Amino acid sequence: MRVSILNVGTELLFGQIVNSNASFLSKELNDLGFDVMYHYVVGDNPSRIKKQLEVALSDTDIVITTGGLGPTQDDITKEIACEYFGMPLVLYDDIVRDIEQKFIKFNKSMDANNLRQAYFPEDAIILDNAFGTAPGCILKKDNKIIVCLPGPPRELIPMFSDVKSYLRDLTDDHIYYKFIKTIGIGESALETKIMDLVMNQTDTTVATYASLGETYLRITSKNKDYARAKQNVEEFIVKLYDKIGEYIYSTDQKDLPTVVFEKLLEYNLKISSAESCTGGLFASTMIDIEGSSQVFDRGIISYSNEAKNEILNVSQDVLDKFGAVSEETASAMAQGLFEISKSDISVSVTGIAGPDGGTIDKPVGLVYMAISDGKNVSVFKKLYSKMSRNDIRKRSVLDMYKMIFDFLEQNYEKR
Repeated sequence: MRVSILNVGTELLFGQIVNSNASFLSKELNDLGFDVMYHYVVGDNPSRIKKQLEVALSDTDIVITTGGLGPTQDDITKEIACEYFGMPLVLYDDIVRDIEQKFIKFNKSMDANNLRQAYFPEDAIILDNAFGTAPGCILKKDNKIIVCLPGPPRELIPMFSDVKSYLRDLTDDHIYYKFIKTIGIGESALETKIMDLVMNQTDTTVATYASLGETYLRITSKNKDYARAKQNVEEFIVKLYDKIGEYIYSTDQKDLPTVVFEKLLEYNLKISSAESCTGGLFASTMIDIEGSSQVFDRGIISYSNEAKNEILNVSQDVLDKFGAVSEETASAMAQGLFEISKSDISVSVTGIAGPDGGTIDKPVGLVYMAISDGKNVSVFKKLYSKMSRNDIRKRSVLDMYKMIFDFLEQNYEKR
């Protein structure tokens, strides 16, 4: 069945709040096997809400609205939906009592306009609001359905559990999907590599998404048999590994720092970091992971040349001859850190994040990163052109994790 989501609220159009409800509902509906066709946002205007309902229901079977269920005069979504279906509203005494009890529980006085929230059509399915005073409802007429939900996510999300129970009985379809996360290949290049697979598929669909330094694939199969839908996706992923396996780092939606953390934990390894241009961002992302103390020993911000020399023992000769941003300095930082930390692995990064400080030989965006296990040190040169200072720093950290991931794959994965 085809679904539209209609988010009501002038504050959404003004950008005063983020429309997280659309994202939540889309994911939930897709998991249930529904096809989400449209997202609409409309202000608190009766004629526009009614017009948008008409447009949505002309092309979809179900419209789920959010917002506009409160007690004030601009909360009109339920009233407009009932008007559209030609359903008169009646006062429900039991809902009045429920609202009164909630105000007593909240230790607040109840205004007369709160009674508006107790009016519903006689044949509506009324949805209890465990965290607010505005009930939701499900309306049905001529095989068309409108579901009215409150706007605040803390009220909408738990209420949607009741809606899911209702919706499950409306479709026999099941959707199974997985996100394949890759790094080191752009969206267009990735698509080119897998195009023959995509073109020859009938049981799965593939969508690509690009972010800073990463590309994701969403592999989806829809089938009346859930086991078959899952099998379709898993079989396609096997084929993907033959094409782009060197770029894949996750098939279960984990981000790269988490994947690297879990590998370090699995191999019982400790890691330390020495950062210049990233200013501790790598250490911060590592420490954000619960349990990181099991693998992360220390992080040193050696921003100045003096810090590189005094803390990491990078020789003054190396700094004078090659400069702070160089292969030699990155290597010396990693090696120096290994000596003072006694970690199993040490990583370093030094570069020019900009917006100033670049030269013809060493432009803004030039970054060197290194990894050492005490025996060998590997250095990688990156040039992030036409990026902001923050993006250069974020991309550097991401590529540090990729460096560690590859190191572990090459030295530990096949042991």
